[in-house]
Amino acid sequence: MSKPRIIFAGTPEFAAAHLAALLAAEIPVSAVYTQPDRPAGRGRKLQPSPVKQLALEHNIPVYQPTSLRDETAQTELQSLSADLMIVVAYGLILPQKVLDMPRLGCVNVHASILPRWRGAAPIHRALLAGDAQTGVTLMQMEAGLDTGPMLAKVTTAISPTETSGELHDRLAEIGSAMLVQQLPALLKGELVPEIQDGSLANYADKLEKQEGAIDWTLSAEEIARQVRGLNPWPVAYTRLDGNTVRVWMAEAAENANSAKPGTIISTSKQGFEVACGTGSLWIKTVQLPGKKATEAASLLNSNTHPFQTGTRFE
Repeated sequence: MSKPRIIFAGTPEFAAAHLAALLAAEIPVSAVYTQPDRPAGRGRKLQPSPVKQLALEHNIPVYQPTSLRDETAQTELQSLSADLMIVVAYGLILPQKVLDMPRLGCVNVHASILPRWRGAAPIHRALLAGDAQTGVTLMQMEAGLDTGPMLAKVTTAISPTETSGELHDRLAEIGSAMLVQQLPALLKGELVPEIQDGSLANYADKLEKQEGAIDWTLSAEEIARQVRGLNPWPVAYTRLDGNTVRVWMAEAAENANSAKPGTIISTSKQGFEVACGTGSLWIKTVQLPGKKATEAASLLNSNTHPFQTGTRFE
């Protein structure tokens, strides 16, 4: 049997981890699709995506159409005569004509236990919602957004202290291993599709910067989830004396208190404790304007910090 012609489509680090796993397993990838280079950094120079960088290192042809609805791009893709297209966080919509091109169609590795979180930010939404577990799903793609039949799943518990960045890296490892493990059976047509129950689906909206604003009238647990779910981007924040203070790490406590929400009620080696609508929040790592993120306990040892007991965040 001849080697299958596999196309890989992906863009960010999460996708690059899956491409790296395929290459490490010596699974041939005949072409890579990724989004066009984007300006980045202070100089706003065009930067290739992590997937493109990896592909070029392994001498894999790279294609970067701005859209796959374009007839020229579709003709180019058709000419590759793919058996399978593996899609991981690509970022472009695949129209039905493209989905039908590979002999075995297109499959997607999605960072959620479908149908729980469909859409752009499943990792963050799982943390923000307080989910006890998440995972990855291998799915046969169809025209709907993350609605296709499920081919394989791996679940994992979410640690009570895990940030979205940490969970992202862990799911990238889990998804990569699952893809490599399931690919032989997929190519042989041995995976049994499971139809999703759409009534259980939630849409994982793309994150917006304003979601970082802390509402101190919420419970300590909700705010702690916000801090973890928005780390490393866009990062939870609050205001003090007109300045933005970013909160990178925090932990909820069930300390009953009568202070107004947002008031610092104590300081210790743990950091400083802030009253919430219910309970209190221990802030462990904080970032002042123009400064680097610092452990709150270290700041409290200085004479210039603004975090005094009785001080209230806006």
